[in-house]
Amino acid sequence: AYGMFERPMEYVKTQLQLHKKQQGGKKGPYSSMLSCARYTFETRGVLGFYRGLFPVLIGSFPKAGIRFGGFSVISQRLKSPDGTTTPLRNLVAGTIAGAAEATVAVTPIETVKTKLIDGNKSFLQGFLEIYRAEGIRGIYQGWGATVMKQGSNQGLRFFAFTSYKDALLGDDKNGSLTSIQALIGGMCSGCFSTLCNNPFDMVKTRMQGLESHRYNSMLDCLKKVAMNEGVLTLWSGTLARMSRVVPGQGVIFMSYEKISGIISNMVEK
Repeated sequence: AYGMFERPMEYVKTQLQLHKKQQGGKKGPYSSMLSCARYTFETRGVLGFYRGLFPVLIGSFPKAGIRFGGFSVISQRLKSPDGTTTPLRNLVAGTIAGAAEATVAVTPIETVKTKLIDGNKSFLQGFLEIYRAEGIRGIYQGWGATVMKQGSNQGLRFFAFTSYKDALLGDDKNGSLTSIQALIGGMCSGCFSTLCNNPFDMVKTRMQGLESHRYNSMLDCLKKVAMNEGVLTLWSGTLARMSRVVPGQGVIFMSYEKISGIISNMVEK
């Protein structure tokens, strides 16, 4: 049900990041979240907002498992002998988990999704075209940019959430947050990560689009966008991204906190 709301926001974000600023002062078909949504509705209808949904649905479960499972394992290994940890260690654990998530699941999912949106094609048609033309390499296009984006994403989110949790619980290291506290903490961590790493997300989208041949590398893309379209272009789609990430991360971290608590109680018994 949540996907029915957040997918249009993801579609709009992707289109805004793929859309290049016109030279010579000419205006493109859209320049903001609302104008992009209106243009999409008028030209492609309601279903146009859900282009690229199928690969995202397929990859949702492995993404979450790798992210939270990886963070739990790595953060445990990074703890001090007395069982304590630090925000920096949580940042490192989240970054490694995010990089693993990007390599195994996120890169192929995001590459196919982005190309389906950019080319306005169905999943089967788009996937077959990518594979026939570029093989497995085409499906893993933009891997480096995705690792940077997803690694920083999860590192910043776990850093923010665990810091927030420590501030609320104080010395009670075995305590847990209430549902409302975890919801607020997750929403804040989502907002924090989006504002900090949107340039990585924007570059990732460009590197996975149909015109990725314009860029020789992630750094080349970053440089060309900043020089030719302005530094603020790197934050294209931030509002649309936040409109889905903030509530989404609130629900995800609230669920994670509750499930972790239940499992801990079962192990102790």
